[in-house]
Parts: sequence; structure tokens; C-alpha cells
Amino acid sequence: MTDTTIDLGGVVVATTLAFKEDASAPAGLAVDWEKFAEHCNFLMENGCRGVGPNGSLGEYEALTDEERRKVIQVAVEAVAGRGVVVAGVHGVGWHQAVKWAQYAKEDGADGVLLLPPTMYKSNDDEIFLHYQKVAEVGLPIMIYNNPFSMKVDMSPQLIARLATIPGVVAVKEFSTDIRRVLEIKELCDLDVICGADDLLFESLVAGADGWFAGYPNAFPKEAVEIYDQVKAGNIAEALELYRHLITVFRWDTKIEFVQAIKLSIDIAGQSYGGVTRPPRGPLSAEQEAQVRADTQKALDYIASR
Repeated sequence: MTDTTIDLGGVVVATTLAFKEDASAPAGLAVDWEKFAEHCNFLMENGCRGVGPNGSLGEYEALTDEERRKVIQVAVEAVAGRGVVVAGVHGVGWHQAVKWAQYAKEDGADGVLLLPPTMYKSNDDEIFLHYQKVAEVGLPIMIYNNPFSMKVDMSPQLIARLATIPGVVAVKEFSTDIRRVLEIKELCDLDVICGADDLLFESLVAGADGWFAGYPNAFPKEAVEIYDQVKAGNIAEALELYRHLITVFRWDTKIEFVQAIKLSIDIAGQSYGGVTRPPRGPLSAEQEAQVRADTQKALDYIASR
């Protein structure tokens, strides 16, 4: 059994994945491995704690099995020991999730992010077995509670039950119920990781231990600053920066969050976002205009500091 401890304090970025046109690839879009590696390096150079490939932002559902495994290999190589790689290992059942966790372990990931069974509204006992089986692989597990995507809201009581499984070390809380931070901490000793970008400040003030983040793909330096300022007790300074970024951060909890964040990356101009692979389509003209305006608002403030 490998060490099932992991330091998640800081900003772990749920990485986007770059694509390029290729008629022979699925939907005519091949993964641009060079740009993905460059993006992971960009995040690490800007102070992030690590990367979280193969999450929803990484469009794992649209990847072939070969692509999905290579994502982890490229991320591990790009991070090169400077931080952690927490790989998404989601599956329709534990038999699939175990496979992806085994690959992640073989390929050098430091931990895994795990949803309950996808495409099936599991009960508590089924969810417990799901996490129990994946824990047997021997990597630290971050529970992912995302009732909006999964239609299953894992209650603090269920999360506390899952915390009894050796190797379950943290929960990415995306219920957007800020009360969960303290309630989970009252019931168990898991690290509570903020999952919703537009509740980041509030979650950290309430005692969240880290941030598994979306919009730091576009604003990594500023994201790390918010986190560090709150942890240092500089609440007013953190809030001043946060309130100028919150408008664009709100896209993290919208259906089109992947498209929005990729567009913001391109507007910010320090890395590469690009297009999404189907089933995700482009933003509407109205949505694109709003993302551009919200992103520019944040960039104007950053430039004025």
C-alpha cells in the first residue's frame, strides 16, 4: 500500500485540455499535447499547488481511453515534482473507476478525484462501496460532491461515513452550500476543498483547506494571491481582489463553464484555451460577449493595481 497522505493546501487547478484540428481525430479535433504540457507548466510557474487533469474541465468524457491515460502521463511529466497531480478517475461504476485509478497510480499521479458512480443515481451503500473499492488501489482520494452534474448530493453525514475508508483524505465540495464547510469539519477530519470558484473567499474564511479550481486556468497568479492572503489573515486585501474577479468567476458554476474558461484563458493571453470537443459546442454570441466583458473587467483591474 502506498502512502495515502497528500498536502492539498493551495490552489490545485482543474486543467483545461487543448485541442487542434485533425481530420483523423474524434470530431476532427486531436489533443494538442504540447500546448497542454505548456499550460501545466504555466500554472506551476505561477504558484499553483498542482494540477487536476481529467476532470469535467478537462473534457474527460469526450476522450478516447488512450487519450485519457496520456493526459495523466503528460501532466505528471510537465509538473515534474513541483507540486501534486490529482487525477480524475470517474467512472460509471467502481470497476471502471478502479481501472483509471490503477492507471493513475502507474503513471505517477499523487492522488485521485472521484465522483460517485456516473450515469446512475446511487444510494449511500452503493456510493460507499464505490469509494471503498477505489481506495484499495492505494492512492489518496478526494471525494467530489457535485449534485448539479450528478443529481446526487452527498450529505455531510455520508461524507463523514466515507471518511472512515482508509485513503479517503479530502472532499471537493461543490454543493454551493457554504454551511457544509464547517458541518463536514464537525463530523470528520477530512480536508474540505472549495470546488466553486464564486464561493472561494467565503469558503476559505469558513475554514476550507484548499481550492480545486477552474478559473485559475486563466488567472493563476491572482488566484494564488487570494488564497495566500486569506490564509495569512489579510482578509480585507483578499476581499478587494476577489470582488474584482467574482463576476468572471461566476461562470465556473454555469453549464457552459468549460467554454467560458477556455475563452477567458485566450483573452488573458498567457496560455492557450481554444475550442471544446463535442458534445460541448461553442458559446452563443450573447454568452461570448458576456464572457469577454467579464474577463476584461478582471484584466482591467489587474492592470490597474
